[in-house]
Amino acid sequence: MLVYACISSHGFGHAARTTAVLTELVRMRPDCRIVLSTAVQPAFLKLAMGETPYELRPCRWDVGMIQADALAVDPEATLTALEELERALPAQVEAEARWLAAQSPRPLILADVPPSAATLSHHLQVPLIWLGSFGWEAIYGPLGEAFAPWAEQALEQYRQGDLLLRCPLSLPMPWELPSVDLGITCSTPRHDLAEVGRRLALPAERDRCVLISFGGLGMEIDPDGLRRWPEHVFVGVDPRLAEAANGRLLPPDLRFLDVMPLAGRMLTKPGYSTFCEAFQEGVGLHVVRRQGFAEAPALEKGLRAEGWHRLLEEEDFRRGDWQLDDPLIAPRAPRLRRDGSTQAAEILTRLLKR
Repeated sequence: MLVYACISSHGFGHAARTTAVLTELVRMRPDCRIVLSTAVQPAFLKLAMGETPYELRPCRWDVGMIQADALAVDPEATLTALEELERALPAQVEAEARWLAAQSPRPLILADVPPSAATLSHHLQVPLIWLGSFGWEAIYGPLGEAFAPWAEQALEQYRQGDLLLRCPLSLPMPWELPSVDLGITCSTPRHDLAEVGRRLALPAERDRCVLISFGGLGMEIDPDGLRRWPEHVFVGVDPRLAEAANGRLLPPDLRFLDVMPLAGRMLTKPGYSTFCEAFQEGVGLHVVRRQGFAEAPALEKGLRAEGWHRLLEEEDFRRGDWQLDDPLIAPRAPRLRRDGSTQAAEILTRLLKR
């Protein structure tokens, strides 16, 4: 059983949910061989996969959107990167197809959600399963004429798959494929919570512990913002957190997910995997709103339905007005299953038996 996972290198969220599904798959079927094909940083993949064995093929399969910072995108840089990748893909597809053809058994390709995975699948004549909450056609489409050919090409490639495992909080995905709606797809905490609390010197009162996470690019944190909230302890990856007495740096062997059961709230941006993890662990989300990215409104809609939350404008965040003393807004109508990773793994197990 060989699963070759083409994972988007746009941030960490795609890798987080794909690895959650794959670790669950290996738990069910220890004989399954996992290959991760992505440009996501190896250190993140190692942390996400934990003790689950895997092989890494360092390949870039998509561009996504080039970020100007944690909240803004750079359309011009994205177009340049798309053209560069288009020139590089034929040689990469040929090399990976040649490598895969020498493996046994023949692979199943799982893609989240680089459109070019369809080219590799077609070359090898092997099944292609999409795992996603949107496709890049939905992101590129609203960005104007320059992005129209890329949106059209992506949609054509998505329609070449065999099955869509549709994650929650999703945009429309008119790919004309059989599909299965999943529940929340995320991993679970792996460390002893008492030990985590001791290592980070966290308060016993969960609501006084606040996580700060803005994805791979991060968001510059002014230590004065932390000093405005002396009754709270803040955990994040920005080195400037250490300048405040109530700041803590997340150790490199821990994920935010591993600390979530000890935290009451999290300062963050709209992000699929962060939202799913917080819903699962009961963490209230203080979300800095994001403009100019088509996925953000769908995530906000899902947040209102599923999670305890407050929405912040960017200027609120910058001036330290984080609303941590205000009550969280209750979810309107939570309905999502919490076992989406298991659902997806069970489907993959059945497909691999064919």
